[in-house]
Amino acid sequence: MSADAPDALFRSPLHERHIALGAKFAAFGGWEMPLEYAGGGVLKEHTAVREASGVFDVSHLGKARVTGPGAAAFVNACLTNDLGRIAPGKAQYTLCCAEDGGVVDDLIAYLISDDEVFLIPNAANTAEVVRLLAAAAPEGVTVTDEHHDWAVLAVQGPQSAEVLAKLGLPTEHDYMSFEVARFGGGELIDCRTGYTGEHGYELVVPWDAAAAVWDALIEAGVRPCGLGARDTLRTEMGYPLHGQDLSLEITPVQARSGWAVGWSKPAFWGRDALTAEKAAGPRRTLRGLELTGRGIPRGHMHVYAGDELIGETTSGTFSPTKKVGIALALLDTAAGLTEGDLVQIDIRGKRTEARVVKPPFVQPSVR
Repeated sequence: MSADAPDALFRSPLHERHIALGAKFAAFGGWEMPLEYAGGGVLKEHTAVREASGVFDVSHLGKARVTGPGAAAFVNACLTNDLGRIAPGKAQYTLCCAEDGGVVDDLIAYLISDDEVFLIPNAANTAEVVRLLAAAAPEGVTVTDEHHDWAVLAVQGPQSAEVLAKLGLPTEHDYMSFEVARFGGGELIDCRTGYTGEHGYELVVPWDAAAAVWDALIEAGVRPCGLGARDTLRTEMGYPLHGQDLSLEITPVQARSGWAVGWSKPAFWGRDALTAEKAAGPRRTLRGLELTGRGIPRGHMHVYAGDELIGETTSGTFSPTKKVGIALALLDTAAGLTEGDLVQIDIRGKRTEARVVKPPFVQPSVR
């Protein structure tokens, strides 16, 4: 698939389905994707995922494949997390870092075998991740951009297993594991992953088969959900969004994502810079903030401790579950804040009190 013009937005294979459902669209990483649907909106879609089930078209996410002798070892020497910790059939959250420790992207790696790894980067960063890996690949290892070969449907919520069972798809595999399954005469990848904090699955489906899978899910009673609800759900979990809470300027040490770094590995991109930053301690740290009163924080709002400017928010929203404003914020480590301390967020010129908390803001139900 290609866009109609160099500056046009790419579209999912389900675009016409979204139009029929009255979707409101927005640009995400160079793609035109549904933000919310008529008759629901972010609040109802968010609630459906927390209480029942919802399906997100996240086909804008990238897809890339690394193949050849020692492909997994090669990927392991580039990305931060340690593929040696998992076995084939498992998936792993990992980071692609620059040499200075900044985050080029965060992504999911599907370990298929020692000689094959399937990657799901973020939409806007797919080309760069593929470029970097291809430039570093040894002879015999091939890196292929499959961005437009696959759709991705995220079925999330406490009833998601029941829904997939209706479609004859596997549901009993462990969290962060995947199975190849058959549906409608073809194959898809059924992975126990998600970005909502709920029990759920992400289905990697051949591009041309996406409509049939989507229709079956809707017929089974799943509520279609847009990326607006996906953002409120992930913020309640404190999950970082690249470009906001992780970026080339925000390292995994600062973002408290060091758990996704294989510190004992002999090599990965950015290792020296990140090891040094970890040893010295980061100058700023990603913290959770929960408003004590009314207000809705957004990204890039100043945060104060008394009269001292100590940082800024990176993500912010109204929590539909807790009925309160919440935010992630990069705050000066030297401020010495601990959980329960009070700060102020400048929300459109008004200082609004918030309490420092440890994410997640809502207890996750992943199992």
